[in-house]
Amino acid sequence: MAAPRDVFIVCNNVDEMGGLQRWAHHMARLLAGRGDRVTLVAITSGPERHHHGRDGSYAVEVLHREWRSPAMAWRPRRRRERLNLLAHGRDLRRTAAQRRGAARLSELFAAARPGSVVIAAQVWAMEWVRRADTAGLRVVGMSHESFWATRKSSRYRRVKENYAGVDRFLVLTEEDADAWARDGMTNVDYIPNALHIVPSVHPTLDLPVVACVGRLSYEKGVDLMLEVWERLAPRHPRWRLHIYGGGPDEEALRERVRTAGLSGSVEFRGVVDDVEEALVEASVFALPSRAEGFPMSVLEAMAYGLPTVAFDCAPGVRALLGDERGGVLVNAGDTAAFARELERLIEDPALRRALGAEARASGARFDPSAVLARWDRLFDLLHRDLPSVPVERAVGRRPVRAPSHASGPVAERAAAPALGGDSF
Repeated sequence: MAAPRDVFIVCNNVDEMGGLQRWAHHMARLLAGRGDRVTLVAITSGPERHHHGRDGSYAVEVLHREWRSPAMAWRPRRRRERLNLLAHGRDLRRTAAQRRGAARLSELFAAARPGSVVIAAQVWAMEWVRRADTAGLRVVGMSHESFWATRKSSRYRRVKENYAGVDRFLVLTEEDADAWARDGMTNVDYIPNALHIVPSVHPTLDLPVVACVGRLSYEKGVDLMLEVWERLAPRHPRWRLHIYGGGPDEEALRERVRTAGLSGSVEFRGVVDDVEEALVEASVFALPSRAEGFPMSVLEAMAYGLPTVAFDCAPGVRALLGDERGGVLVNAGDTAAFARELERLIEDPALRRALGAEARASGARFDPSAVLARWDRLFDLLHRDLPSVPVERAVGRRPVRAPSHASGPVAERAAAPALGGDSF
């Protein structure tokens, strides 16, 4: 049992119905349950607020109650842009708000006991943490998406800038950690998400339902799922596709269902607070995402013994389902292959049960006690081996070089000793 600590988990927001928010509340409960004093900090309130099973065991602090999108720092490149007074005014207001939020963070951090840790769960949140006084604390930065999803986005530059000097930069899979190490982030390591639910009942796998759970937005690929369903629905008229979630693409997706003549077999079930409600009446789970990190929805499906068909879109998906550990992977974007594998499960109840049993067994790798033990090893390592340097001043420090006898990705990560111990 580790000595109790103060732990601050800082996120963009903590009340949207997303995988990151589910992870943050579960992590807070795990740490608080064994005696840590945990504060879950949100930069802003989300536009739609969900409770996420708060049980009073940890504190929740919101820096800015009014919702605002994650506005980026203003960086004019041309003279005309520098003369944009409206943009300049917006940036001044953003900077002032950031100073106020950072000042509140500094107050929270100043009350922390020795051995305290700050976990910046998202890079936008890290921009606030960098401006706060973190003297005497260890700072862990996190990315909950794959290396390549970040590499192709505006977040890449910000990750490199904001996480270069943290005590440890954590991602969710070893493959992503190696990719970041090759890209120069020698402080990187990985800890996967923990299984955060305990089913009270399991699906029979007899109901003719395919479940798809996620935000209705481009990266989640629900439009690809509808393309798959157009192939299958005429051949399997008894089967239904249940789509859970909300998001910016909902109306366009509903219109596509209407124009494709799928209204009789596709149901939009909205945002679901209790995932058990969605999964116990399904027999197959579908993950049509274009991009993922370590999808909590797949981990939930595995816990309920649902076989999954997924696009091989990220290392986190492979870590969960690779080698047919409870599901089938197909090449990203290959809707014909997705349809073939989904149809195979629709037509073969014995295969559904075999893969479902494998999913439940495989999901045990992510038992909360095993994942929490890795966090404890990280906390112990940080306070034993690393100097106490506020993160704002640490940004410029030089990375430690790997030992000369090491080679490959492991060598590139030698500056950040691997946590080891569990096989994920």
